[in-house]
Amino acid sequence: MGTKNPFARLRHSIDAIDGQILDLLNQRAALSLQVGRIKNKDKVPILNSRREKDLLANLEQINSGPLPNQDLRRIYREIIASSRSLQRSVPGGTHRLSILAPPSKSLSHRAMICAALSPGSSLLGHVLASDDLDRTRDCLTALGAQFHSSDQGIRVQGIPNRDLGWDCVDLFMGESGTTCRLITGILAVCSGHFHIHGTGRLHDRPMTALLHALSCCGITIASQGREGFLPLRLHSSGTLPHRVSIDSSESSQFLSALLLAAPCGAQTMTITLEGKKIVSWPYVALTLEVMEAFGVTVEVQTRLDHGWESVDWRLFHPVSPDFVRFRVHPQTYGTPHYMVEGDWSNASYFLAAGALGSSPVCVAGLCPDSMQGDRAILSILTDMGAVSTWDEQGCTVFPSRLTGIRVDMTSCPDIVPIVAVAACFAKGPTTITGIAHLRLKESDRLEAIASQLRLAGQIVETGDDRLIITPQSLRPGVRLTLSSFNDHRMAMSLSLLACGGMQPLLDNPHCVSKSFPGFWEQWRKVLRAQTDGSG
Repeated sequence: MGTKNPFARLRHSIDAIDGQILDLLNQRAALSLQVGRIKNKDKVPILNSRREKDLLANLEQINSGPLPNQDLRRIYREIIASSRSLQRSVPGGTHRLSILAPPSKSLSHRAMICAALSPGSSLLGHVLASDDLDRTRDCLTALGAQFHSSDQGIRVQGIPNRDLGWDCVDLFMGESGTTCRLITGILAVCSGHFHIHGTGRLHDRPMTALLHALSCCGITIASQGREGFLPLRLHSSGTLPHRVSIDSSESSQFLSALLLAAPCGAQTMTITLEGKKIVSWPYVALTLEVMEAFGVTVEVQTRLDHGWESVDWRLFHPVSPDFVRFRVHPQTYGTPHYMVEGDWSNASYFLAAGALGSSPVCVAGLCPDSMQGDRAILSILTDMGAVSTWDEQGCTVFPSRLTGIRVDMTSCPDIVPIVAVAACFAKGPTTITGIAHLRLKESDRLEAIASQLRLAGQIVETGDDRLIITPQSLRPGVRLTLSSFNDHRMAMSLSLLACGGMQPLLDNPHCVSKSFPGFWEQWRKVLRAQTDGSG
């Protein structure tokens, strides 16, 4: 008899229902917006029927009582917030600044790797151009893949022979953690000698969990500095075992690396998880999504009373490493025409600016039902009181009065600095939890954001796994010399202080080229819109 998990089947059913509810909510929001446009021309409130008012009252009464789980509690809060926002007049005729979301960095990395592991030729469209993607492209080229850019996109010819002989292949990762973890993982199915190194903080970011798993795959690893860190030399025979375990409590990229490699093995491989928790699960879902687009399927299983049972990973949110595993059969990556969707991570700065500033901001090119974890920025802003709408132009967030909240951001760590800055504009404190792994990013983002917000006059408390921001009055016109810590997400997040009239001066604004080279050009549009009140 396996370890008992009496709630697993119930959670699976609830997750399926949640997905249907959210689909219906999206449809209702779109219809309500159309109704609102018509009614607001005559300045008639949207929520004016007795039925809708009764619905709102009933939902509030339900929300104050016990609910089956936190997922449903969150959904009821979203329904209530959505209903309340419909009582306000949607500013029909208000000019909106429109920003096109850049391509997703996470999906671009994964699509390039899947295409390189394919034996054929794939066409990738709307791929992000950034320093990090240049590193991934260079490393895959060193392994034998070929890349040809055109107006249609990037044509990728897969690695023709993964037996790379005895010459040492030099793999320079720059400062890209994603490149480093994912490329190092797929070396398990390449035969050869490799020198893996980077620059800056990348040599301080731990690789121990991934290296341990790779050593269990028969790979020989020799650190050239500290054990478990870059730089290192690696020798791989290109064969995978039938079972391997990985600790993903520091980074989900370790798991994604093994998943990407697994189909290229000669036998079915089962991947189990170690550690105390699972962080950034949505990024694992993105890996599975891209693999599926390239014709590769992964069987995700959860442990129930009677044993292991397959689940739909799109509806699955693992609670503990002990209750999930992955089975991957030998398969061949296909050669699709893959289009990279817009990036919720990099769109988040502009969506937040819409709530914090004086002019609404519309972001086009986003997928409303994306698997990207940073899509959570919209629900977090909504929980804080922000008003947002979807229409054919994209997602628009309007200037709003925000209130501090308590939020667990285990699954979306990259937008923590954005939420921390937004908390400075709110009424009441905001507590962010589930973020211990932020200390292992391009900077120690937990301490980094805390130190810079203190310079902006905010009261900030940090703990091992939390950040508490007690907002103080912002000081319009004050020039602030701030440090980006050479961290792209810190630089872009701190720029949001300008929505409160402050003038942040960053020591290294160019670090945004890591993920969003065009950020400052787009950000100037936001500042102009805040100044002249038009898009």
